[in-house]
Amino acid sequence: MRQENPESPLSLTATSLKNITKELNDKDYSISKSSVSDLLAKNELEETTRVDRNSQFEYINETVKEFIKQGNPVISVDGKKKENIGNFKNNGKEYAPKGKPTEVNVYDFIDKEKGKVTPYGVFDIIQNDGWVNVGTDYDTAEFSVESIRRWWYKMGKISYPDATELLINADSGGSNSAVSRLWKVEIQKFSDEIKIPITVCHFPPGTSKWNKIEHRMFSAISMNWRARPLTSHEVVVNLISSTTNKTGLKIECELDKNKYQKGIKITDEELSNVHISNHEVNGKYNYTIYPRLEENK
Repeated sequence: MRQENPESPLSLTATSLKNITKELNDKDYSISKSSVSDLLAKNELEETTRVDRNSQFEYINETVKEFIKQGNPVISVDGKKKENIGNFKNNGKEYAPKGKPTEVNVYDFIDKEKGKVTPYGVFDIIQNDGWVNVGTDYDTAEFSVESIRRWWYKMGKISYPDATELLINADSGGSNSAVSRLWKVEIQKFSDEIKIPITVCHFPPGTSKWNKIEHRMFSAISMNWRARPLTSHEVVVNLISSTTNKTGLKIECELDKNKYQKGIKITDEELSNVHISNHEVNGKYNYTIYPRLEENK
């Protein structure tokens, strides 16, 4: 098994045709390079894999290395799936005395009083620690950036008191979408607030499983709470906070009861006030937002 390089967000990926073929053969699949090419073409993925994905993965990797070299924070962010709160079945197995299984509700009808929660995570790939903001309202771009803001003041600012920039690795969809106007406006507000530029590099569509947070933090959380009913907000926060693994992962967690409005529309004028610079490489996925001067806010 390959060792994971903590400075490489692509250590588990194989994006070229040659590497894909090698990975499949290493996993005991007998397949040729030409057959892999044919399969990709049939699924209309060849162009995306060859151009968008490969160049974007390489660019993210180089950008992460540069930020680490400069001593600036690099975070991987994403929202974990919504979870029903109540005495519901949670997949997995946990030890229980024989004949005394944990009883849960037969049906997964939402408890109107307890509702659902959305854990939004921030994983610091340098420090190997994370922050989870457990939202009780809608999963919006405003909620995503508020989660990052809370990480900054609770953890990031302490770990990086001399930071001159911040790098965010995010998926291309969801509340932190690469095309979300509200996401960019909220990032601008946050940049103004902390007075440093914020660079965002998005993973191409369909590649979220390669986002560091998925296999370095969320997987550990899922393992820690498997088979345990998430009966209350307190239980969710406690289970996430107690999560660790062999790498020494540490996670802090907090409940967010703020209300977040759905469907906020950002006008062209509002978007024009975002001080954004799209990068030369895959500018749709890579950009830096700079803090505005007080008089221009």
